[in-house]
Amino acid sequence: MRDLQKTMLAELADKTVYECAHRHGLAYLEQLCERGVYPSVDALERLSVFDEAFPASSEDAVSVINMLHEYGAEATVASGGGRYFGFVTGGAVPAGHAAKVLGTYWDQNSAMHVMSPLVSQLELVVTRWFQQIFDLPEQTVAGFVSGTSLATFCGLAAARYRLLARAGWDVNEQGLFGAPQIRVVTSRQAHSTVIKAIGMLGFGKGNIEWVDVDDQGRLLASALPQLDNRTLVILQAGNVNSGSFDPFAEICEQAAKAGAWVHVDGAFGMWAGATQQLRHLTYGIELADSWATDGHKTLNTPYDCGIALCRDQEALTASLHMSGGYLMPSNTSNDDIPERDGMFFTPEMSRRARVIELWATLKYLGRAGLNEMVYGLHERAVQFADAVQKHEGFEVLNDVVFNQVLIQCATDALTDCVLERIQDLRTCWVGGSTWDSHRVIRVSVCSWATTEEDIQRSVASFARAFTDVHTTRQEPHAI
Repeated sequence: MRDLQKTMLAELADKTVYECAHRHGLAYLEQLCERGVYPSVDALERLSVFDEAFPASSEDAVSVINMLHEYGAEATVASGGGRYFGFVTGGAVPAGHAAKVLGTYWDQNSAMHVMSPLVSQLELVVTRWFQQIFDLPEQTVAGFVSGTSLATFCGLAAARYRLLARAGWDVNEQGLFGAPQIRVVTSRQAHSTVIKAIGMLGFGKGNIEWVDVDDQGRLLASALPQLDNRTLVILQAGNVNSGSFDPFAEICEQAAKAGAWVHVDGAFGMWAGATQQLRHLTYGIELADSWATDGHKTLNTPYDCGIALCRDQEALTASLHMSGGYLMPSNTSNDDIPERDGMFFTPEMSRRARVIELWATLKYLGRAGLNEMVYGLHERAVQFADAVQKHEGFEVLNDVVFNQVLIQCATDALTDCVLERIQDLRTCWVGGSTWDSHRVIRVSVCSWATTEEDIQRSVASFARAFTDVHTTRQEPHAI
């Protein structure tokens, strides 16, 4: 036996390196909600310690973990705390976070049932739970991917397969050269990842038929072009800036009559449908053909957790299918012992078992907890909007229908300066965006950990930043 192998077997047996990582991880969580949201200047400068030549020999495992903790922990962004509003990034429900840790020890490959019967079973269960949570058709299937970007790719790939098949064209065998053209219809405020997927799948960004929106970013059903059976319509549950929702029922009914395919980008907004108070926002969403959403946004699973949902199993699996003589596909003929090979529902074959923390989060919350958590995000967003408008210099531009708040100062230049100062103060972290051709401060309330006090502290930081920039003309600087 070689020396390195002996060393690693010893580390596996005595568990010291694992205990070290566990200790550091718990220490990190203890201060997560109270620390500055963004790393200090000193912490960022200390990252230079990692800039070294590739080591010539192996090093002590505990020393490696200690170095990562000493220089890495303080340079992380506290996105799991209660005052990170920069992107639509959720925290991590403790049960889901802990399940991910356990799943890391298991290190399962999710490609086939034979590789991990546990993962196969959990994916079947969670798929059924999604049907129940969102009132989706019973035949809906799910692919568990890294995020909505890939989930949208899967949904549009299924649409491409089905729409071309209806036109007598097998895209898998014949490719796209010479194929009947598919029309793509979507909102002028479609998310950039949707546009990316359109380009990757060969539809052509220049072929998009853009549809106008109202002052909140909702697609105008009255502005839709005439649909037909070669049309892919892409709708949005949660505008990334305003949080608005497209009119699903009206558009899906039009699409169904024409034989068009409807895909819904529901990265964070689809979860409004899991609440009693906000489910009106997603009325008619179950009439679509495919959906894309994230667990790591509104549901607050750990990061890297996207879900592709599709009512047409054949279209999804045919568009993503792979085969090989060495593979051992499941026996799907035995209804008493259901099996699932996850690789047929995603572009990847090998992928980590992200369904473990997804199952744990949903199991822990249940319907009542899910309702309370998601609606709570909306309540905190409303609190933020109401409070910030009471301070001089801030105007809220959007109807706060879900968890997004758009804030503007008197000029674009002032808005950007105040934003920079807010970020420098590090009490909270918010991002910037453009809305109606003007610069805005974008607040996304996505973490279960956000309390009323967190909102109060964050709004106070807004007020201080405005005073620093506008009244004293103090240049933004790091604190």
